[in-house]
Order: sequence, then structure tokens, then C-alpha cells
Amino acid sequence: MQLKEFQQLIRDRYHATDSARGVPATFLWLTEEIGELASALAERERGGGDHEALASEFADVLAWLATIANVCEVDLESAIHAKYLVDGGPDGTK
Repeated sequence: MQLKEFQQLIRDRYHATDSARGVPATFLWLTEEIGELASALAERERGGGDHEALASEFADVLAWLATIANVCEVDLESAIHAKYLVDGGPDGTK
């Protein structure tokens, strides 16, 4: 699956609810998912955790990132191309 296809899948499934929620509340959901990913990564660093659960948290973060991009009408694939592929992309930092 391409990133554009994933973003469209999220839009098709959730956009009505997501756009009604708005940017601030959607951003809070994204940060909550980032926190859950942080917890899963911390558990992994302590030698525990479940790889499948960790992978699921990565997927959730990506889904919520696509969600907020949709609400803000940002095409992630185009944004990534413009930022990282045009003229060799940025040097050194993201």
C-alpha cells in the first residue's frame, strides 16, 4: 500500500467524524497515540513488551497523523516529496 492509498483509506472511513471533531481535538488524539507508542517503546527498552503491540502503536500513530493531515487538507505524499525528495532534501536534520 502506498502512503496516498493509506491516507485515502483513513479519509474514506473516518473523515466525517474527524472533520466534525476539528483540529484541536484530533491533535489531542494524535498526541495520546504518540504517548502510547512511547510507553510501548519504553517497555521494549526495559527488555519486555510485545512486538505485535509495538507495531500496532506505530500503525495507530500513522493513522492519526493521516487523520489530522486529512482534516487540514494536507496530502502527506506530496508534502514528503516536496520536503525530502526535491533537490536532494534537507541536509542533516528533519
